[in-house]
Amino acid sequence: MPVDVVSEVVIDRPVAEVAAYAGDPSNAPDWYVNIRSVQWLTPPPLRVGSRVAFVAHFLGRRLAYTYEIVELVAGERLVMRTAEGPFPMETTYRWEPVGEGRTRMTLRNRGEPSGFATVAGPVMAAAMRRANRKDLARLKALLEGLGD
Repeated sequence: MPVDVVSEVVIDRPVAEVAAYAGDPSNAPDWYVNIRSVQWLTPPPLRVGSRVAFVAHFLGRRLAYTYEIVELVAGERLVMRTAEGPFPMETTYRWEPVGEGRTRMTLRNRGEPSGFATVAGPVMAAAMRRANRKDLARLKALLEGLGD
């Protein structure tokens, strides 16, 4: 059963600012509740082909995985993909302006669980949806707290 979770938030900051912060993997532990660490496997800055290793805790388990950047349109879209482990995943960030100095950020996680993860697919989707909402709320609070 494929998992496809989409969440969004409107942040009272300009698109360029939101995209620069959220699109920098080094900032992920600051706004992703479950991400514990990030390690660049290719030198920054981020570009198509960049590889970044993440360590996360999700549903009581430690997960280590490497994302490869497969699409990057500055200030608009970032797509990263991993083929590792029992739950290959693609994560997409989209940023779009919604009025003066406001940004809608959409976070989409989709993948096709295999093995044991197939059984846990619906539980994983619900947990991902909850985590994504928390992550985006945390991102909003961080960025709006920066002020002008």
